Amino acid sequence: MRIAMLPGSILIAIALLVCSAAARADESSLTAPNVVAISPTIVTSGQPTAASLAALAGQGFKAVVYLAPPTVPDAVTGEADIVRRQGLEFVNIPIEFGEPTEADFEQFAETMSRFQDRKVLVHCQVNMRASTLTFLYRVIKLREPPEQAYQAVARVWSPRGAWNRLLTSQLRKAGIEFEPY
Repeated sequence: MRIAMLPGSILIAIALLVCSAAARADESSLTAPNVVAISPTIVTSGQPTAASLAALAGQGFKAVVYLAPPTVPDAVTGEADIVRRQGLEFVNIPIEFGEPTEADFEQFAETMSRFQDRKVLVHCQVNMRASTLTFLYRVIKLREPPEQAYQAVARVWSPRGAWNRLLTSQLRKAGIEFEPY
């Protein structure tokens, strides 16, 4: 049997299709607002249902990073226990929506670096905190092109106020010029 060698551009296109299909599978199997599969190892979303949280291990997730205070009105009671019972790691970085800080981003970046080779769900309530901090992590720490990484944020919202200030200050501090608006 002969195997034809495909040009590099065709191989890249096939790889992108496979990754895209995997991302869509994650988006459809997680019941939460604004689910965005960034890559095979990073998914962001709003607050998943308790049933979705209980099924994460079966979808290959190894960790959950929750970016809202557990006292917000629509938080899932016992989320940490639901996640940990499956053998997954759970980290809560309780960011007040109106007051994100550089320290919040630094803690998030350290957490994501620990989980770098594992499938992680990063969520908050609506995917505003999660999409913005994941964007900053991808651009500043993983060195992804900001124009590409910002597409995941734009699917959810356009950061304003304190979030725009955090985004701008962190990019500037890292020497990255990018104007999403």
